[in-house]
Amino acid sequence: MSRSKSSQRWLKEHFSDPYVKKAQAEGMRSRAAYKLEELVERDRLLKPGMVVVDLGAAPGGWSQWVRKELGDTGRVIASDILEMPTLAGVEFLHGDFREDGVLSELEKMLDGAAVDLVLSDMAPNMSGVDQVDQARAMHLSELAMAFADDHLRVGGTFLIKLFQGVGFDEYVRELRRRYAKLAIRKPAASRRRSNEVYALAQGKLAQMK
Repeated sequence: MSRSKSSQRWLKEHFSDPYVKKAQAEGMRSRAAYKLEELVERDRLLKPGMVVVDLGAAPGGWSQWVRKELGDTGRVIASDILEMPTLAGVEFLHGDFREDGVLSELEKMLDGAAVDLVLSDMAPNMSGVDQVDQARAMHLSELAMAFADDHLRVGGTFLIKLFQGVGFDEYVRELRRRYAKLAIRKPAASRRRSNEVYALAQGKLAQMK
């Protein structure tokens, strides 16, 4: 299929998508907010006063939804390589999470505070070459897991978008070593043909298995 036909198909699907329409009607920044809503509400993961870190946050749909649910309590810290328009009550760090300097800045923002919930919706810029894209996606996933290893409190929760392919099974095994409970889910708002799924890891262990 040519790029133009593929783009036309995507645009047609996008603007007829019920979640896109819902996001527009409710003033949400992206349809992705409804993926998070389904994933989080099922297990009642959000509690007042939580510290939440949102990696790969732009355009801000997840951070916006979390901030709304937490009300005036807790902290929401968002980070992305892309710029993100300001969201009231959300602290934003602009930078490439693959760079040590950006991670250091994020650690400064936390100022020693333990994180209750780490969210990662990070994805690489897709080249269209499956092997390259999967390797890049897994690298970001490994960085997110390392961040959760270092900053998530014992008993905390890690929710991450993963792409099924090379490295996926091994990554899931690593999560099982770190958390008491793990579920792989595909929310209704995920497009059916997408190979994305979400790993919900709950109950971070004090020591890996």
